[in-house]
Amino acid sequence: MSTSLDHATRAPARVALVSDAGSAPSGGRPRVAIVTCAEIPLLEEDDRLVLPALAALGVDASPAVWDDPAVDWTSYDLVVLRSPWDYAQRHDAFLAWAATVPRLVNPAATVAWNTDKRYLAELAAAGLPVTPTTFLAPGDPWTAPTTPGEYVIKPAVSAGSRDTGRYGPADAEQALAHVRRLQAAGRITMVQPYLPAVDSYGETALLFFADPDTGRLAYSHAIRKGPMLTGPDEGVETLYKPEEITPRSPTSAERAVGEAVVATLSDGLVYARVDLIPDERGNPLLVELELTEPSVFMLHDEGAATRLAAAIAWAL
Repeated sequence: MSTSLDHATRAPARVALVSDAGSAPSGGRPRVAIVTCAEIPLLEEDDRLVLPALAALGVDASPAVWDDPAVDWTSYDLVVLRSPWDYAQRHDAFLAWAATVPRLVNPAATVAWNTDKRYLAELAAAGLPVTPTTFLAPGDPWTAPTTPGEYVIKPAVSAGSRDTGRYGPADAEQALAHVRRLQAAGRITMVQPYLPAVDSYGETALLFFADPDTGRLAYSHAIRKGPMLTGPDEGVETLYKPEEITPRSPTSAERAVGEAVVATLSDGLVYARVDLIPDERGNPLLVELELTEPSVFMLHDEGAATRLAAAIAWAL
């Protein structure tokens, strides 16, 4: 893994991510905001499942749009990030907002660290099996690979495969144009090998929720995601791309990598998602660690909504 970036000011892999959520007041039912974006103000179907699960625990939860100036975030006992999926286009504003919200989970320090995928370099340095990644700062030179095999280009701050493309040896001109477009916009660019197993085996996403008994992240369930990238980035402006999702029972190797990844994180997190794809030898590689706004696919596991609600109630 190579990088030309000075990342010294970023949080290390095991950073102090303890939630600043306080205790619920002694009278009345606690109020929880489930944070979303203006495109889906009432939450997507999957996230709505947690509302009745929280109600059953005596918690009043409702959706709130992160950049709605009418929302009084101090009026909530807890603010839970779920689907603010437009943050990548307004990253600085989103981080500034998160820093002002009391009782935010996952907390603002986590958000600042995890929304910039340069954290992958830190996790790789900590010995975790991470997809090899080259990071390019604006102005860094880059030449498209001429060796066989495909590769992926995307920005370090992105969501929903936006501004992401898949390239091969014949696509050098388009790939270079993609890199230059991102660099001209002042964005950090990532280049990774395209792992062919995603086209057949797919990607495994392991979900972890806080265990109310221990306060540590514990395995909940897993799903399989089908391939999403079909070719070069076409510059289509969409909030997120549809995914092909099915339940999955992870292998023992996948569970081991997932557990190793979350073991690097400090206490205080309500949820985490670990995304893995096998390499050419079948060994799972970390593609992404999502601690800010991941889909958690409660529709694909009967007890997931109950477990997430219990984790949120624990954070109260």
